[in-house]
Amino acid sequence: MAKNYLVLDDGTVYEGTSFGYETEAFGEVVFTTEECGYQKSLTDPSYKGNIVVMTFPLIGNYLIHDEWFQSDKVQASAVICKEYCTSPSTMYPGKTFDQFLKDHKIPGITGVDTRDITLKIRDNGVMMGAVTQDEKAIPEIVKKLKKMPRPDESNLVAEVSRKSVKEFDEGKEDTVALLDFGETEATVRALRMRFNVVAFPYDTDADTIINYKLNGKNIKGVHLSNGPGNPAHPAITEKVIPNVRKLAEKLPVFGIGLGCQLIALAFGGKTYKMKFGHHGANEPVLYENRTYITWQNHNYAVDEKSLEGTGLVADQFNVNDKSVEGVRHTKLPVFAAQYQPETTAETWETSILFDRFAKAVKEGRI
Repeated sequence: MAKNYLVLDDGTVYEGTSFGYETEAFGEVVFTTEECGYQKSLTDPSYKGNIVVMTFPLIGNYLIHDEWFQSDKVQASAVICKEYCTSPSTMYPGKTFDQFLKDHKIPGITGVDTRDITLKIRDNGVMMGAVTQDEKAIPEIVKKLKKMPRPDESNLVAEVSRKSVKEFDEGKEDTVALLDFGETEATVRALRMRFNVVAFPYDTDADTIINYKLNGKNIKGVHLSNGPGNPAHPAITEKVIPNVRKLAEKLPVFGIGLGCQLIALAFGGKTYKMKFGHHGANEPVLYENRTYITWQNHNYAVDEKSLEGTGLVADQFNVNDKSVEGVRHTKLPVFAAQYQPETTAETWETSILFDRFAKAVKEGRI
């Protein structure tokens, strides 16, 4: 198999073996601590523009089924792993990890020291990186990386959000809006279990949502999805933040990930970029005197001190780094979490947040 190289913007080069699709790729390098479910992460729109380093040493030891996708394509730019399994379990039907990456034209590197990469990112913060098969081009690639804008300097949400309205009439009593900043299939399923759902593009005007009817039924709540990029990007602050504030003053609102950050900004709080973010399925969160193990994928967080005087309070915290993992409004039925509380195998306990949203929609309070 051909050689492949991960090049970082500080000039560090990791040599490994190519698998997946052989092409050059650029992105911001992050690490994820997941042991399995990597196809779920790689198809999550929140990974848009990222080169993903897998900390678990063996990847690809089961076949990948389309049913586990969170969007219609791989959103990450490239995948780095310690060892790629060439003899996967056939318990589930599907494709090998190698074929999965080939089909989506995503390069992979195996046989590199992922522990060293992870420690470098942990100590120095996220870095720009490139994947290349051309060893001679590495010096020029390093120069390019030093000048290259970060992915979150672009409006990534516009790249992953749906382009038109879609209705999911489940025959339920209540109808909610889903504002798509990079929704996942798991989130859509969790909402459809409880409501009729109308999914809107991210920049839909608040009045359009408030006045929308599905089979004669008004929208009774709004869900703000997770998504990639900087919540304070100029395009977001101009188009989205005023809409979120208006919606929150009219209807119950529940946000996750980017949606949590947008709620904070809408009420006057601030966000910041984390040193290396939270990526993985084992992040402990303290909430109502219980610790939940959560699945997370975000590079930004809410500044707790900035919430003073906004009407919002932080009510969930990461056990490891004490960062804010959830907020709620003291008077309005508005709340949010940084993690993914979908009804999935690893996060079934935190699906109570969707039940809490259902109560808010029904009763107008949380």
